[in-house]
Amino acid sequence: MANRRMAHDVAIVAMGCTPFRDHWNSSADDLLVDAVQDCLGSLPAVSLDDIDAFWVGTQGSGMSGQTLARPLRLSGKPVTRVENYCATGSEAFRNAAFAVASGAYDMVMAAGVEKLKDSSQAGLSAVYPPADGTDVDWTAPAGFSLLVPAYQDAHGVDDRDMRSTLTKVAVKNHANGALNERAQFRKAVSAEAVETAPRVAGRLGVMDCSGVSDGAAVAVLVRAEDAYKYTEKPVFLRGMGFVAGSGAGLASDGYDFTTFPEVVTAAKQAYEQAGVTDPATEISLAEVHDCFTPTEVVLMEDLGFSPRGKAWRDILDGRYDLDGALPVNTDGGLKSFGHPIGATGLRMMFECFTQLRGEAGERQVPNARLAVAQNLGGQPGSCVAFVAVLGSEPGEGDR
Repeated sequence: MANRRMAHDVAIVAMGCTPFRDHWNSSADDLLVDAVQDCLGSLPAVSLDDIDAFWVGTQGSGMSGQTLARPLRLSGKPVTRVENYCATGSEAFRNAAFAVASGAYDMVMAAGVEKLKDSSQAGLSAVYPPADGTDVDWTAPAGFSLLVPAYQDAHGVDDRDMRSTLTKVAVKNHANGALNERAQFRKAVSAEAVETAPRVAGRLGVMDCSGVSDGAAVAVLVRAEDAYKYTEKPVFLRGMGFVAGSGAGLASDGYDFTTFPEVVTAAKQAYEQAGVTDPATEISLAEVHDCFTPTEVVLMEDLGFSPRGKAWRDILDGRYDLDGALPVNTDGGLKSFGHPIGATGLRMMFECFTQLRGEAGERQVPNARLAVAQNLGGQPGSCVAFVAVLGSEPGEGDR
């Protein structure tokens, strides 16, 4: 399968991100405007008129490109709305990057937004098309809870060690979120609070699950060779992979719930493009899709950060802490931000962008050079997965 570098390498020259929280007094339009203003505030010489094309990702907070064109009062501009499960924000970024890489446009914008708090139900909301009756009927917590016993059985991890591992993920991410003014939950939590929280599904409690929030995030992309015209600290897209699973994992007996094959393949694509041969030692930090605590455990192995069966031990040893060898979810992750579907992928990018520019304050990872942003949607056995490698310096092909 072809996995070529893009015709033109791409750089991010500006990003903006709203706080993720209960925005009861703001509409999706308001959030998009706020994120765009935050983004363009660092590009005083650039206006919306200078941006050639726009992509906006949302699952249920708008239809068509008018989701972005209307609040920004765009006229005569191509604006495309995309959706790809919980990887919707990443899909907006991916399409915008390809548009610049193709040479079709000089400067583009990727945006993502979701107003989950305006729905009539708790959790993620979606309208599914009619199916043939073979779909698995379970909640997201139920589906992801199956990762826990599967991982234990496959790798011989006892109940106490597994519980301690899941707890460590939650405590770590909330500690990071407590340092982030944009996070929804800005309070560190204790291990006791995590382990005594009400049970939701299987062995998952409330504190093993990400929250529900509203938010928006935006990025401006240009060709790498033009990046320094706009900022002294561009961030370069070094590699990018995306895979949509066939759903075969839930249609057969072969899937064992200890891996997301789509993530493995997307990561392989991104690493090859970026020239990363040992992600465990070459990556400075990572933002991953911690929709549930066991998801982060499995992702550490799928992304090549830990050997198979060893992520639980690395987590307990502090390898992925803010001061560890490879900090993960330095901004607090979905655990601290919640998950406004269309915005999450770009929020991950925003943290990588901030870290690689050395602007993360108390959360700053020293000497950050390469960052991974990993975003997935769907469910174990049937998901879509996005992985990007971002760098503070251009790669050989970017120079």
